[in-house]
Formats: sequence, C-alpha cells, structure tokens
Amino acid sequence: MSEGDANAMDGIVEDWRRERPDLEVSALATIGRLAFVAENVIGPVGERAVGRHGIGKGDFDVLATLRRIGAPYTLSPSALSAELMMSRAGMTKRLDRLEKAGLVERTLDAGDRRSFRITLTAEGRRVADAALTDLAADLSALASELTDTEHAGLDQALQALMRAGRGLPHKRKA
Repeated sequence: MSEGDANAMDGIVEDWRRERPDLEVSALATIGRLAFVAENVIGPVGERAVGRHGIGKGDFDVLATLRRIGAPYTLSPSALSAELMMSRAGMTKRLDRLEKAGLVERTLDAGDRRSFRITLTAEGRRVADAALTDLAADLSALASELTDTEHAGLDQALQALMRAGRGLPHKRKA
C-alpha cells in the first residue's frame, strides 16, 4: 500500500466523520486497510507465486488440499467441495481442468461404485509442492517487513476478528 492509499483511507474516514458525526467510523480505516492489503497485496503475491507453475489460485487450492491431507492424497469430490467451501458444480469444473492437465485423476470409489475419488497424481504433487514452496517464500518475504512484535500483534488481532466474525449474523446467499 502506498502512502497515498493510507492517506486516502484517512480522508474517507474524516469525510464520514464530518458527514455522519453520529456514527463511530474509526473501524472503517482499519478494516478498509485490511481489505485493501488482502485484495491488492496478498492476493496478487499469491497469484504470481502459484502462476509460475501454470496454475491459478483455485487450482492450487484443490491441489494443496489433496497434498496436505497426506498419502494417499485422495478425497471425494463432495469432501473437496466442503473443504474448500465451494459448490459442487464449481468443483466439477476445477476437477475437469486439473484432470485434463494430468494433475489429478478420478477413479471409482472401491467402497461405493456410484461415487468417485479424486487423487493427486505424481505430477500434481510436484506442482503443489513447487507452488507451495514459492508461495511460502513470497509470503514470508512480505511478512518480513513486519517486526516480530508487529507480526505477533497482527496475528492476534486477526484471530480476534475471526472469532468476532463467527458471532455476527450473516445473510446466506440465495
């Protein structure tokens, strides 16, 4: 985030304080910065890291999920959908693409011949490991801009926001 972006957020908050003095708007700056960093800094760093391996973030999420569960690196499509919190239709599209690229394979489930299992191929494991190595290095480089105290404080603050978010009412998409 450039100095201009930080000043712009402060200006937005000051505008709201002037226009709506009845509201407490200081959280707008903090959450606005968080959203900006997630979308414009962290997101692109991650996309570039996995993109160097010929995959996008969504494909990486599938490969990484299969890789991190351990051998035999196999899940059902519905378990993958649940793990990644996405629709089964969206998962099918990703799996089609990954299967065509030779990164996963579909096989009939030996326990239930009506369903499939998705397994990471040797090439899928190689790509997942290489992409994860680059992603971890790039995110570590980004985080190295923080002092140890800032890093620990940010981690604690984000955990607190995650806990608070669980208690808030959420509208479900139709």
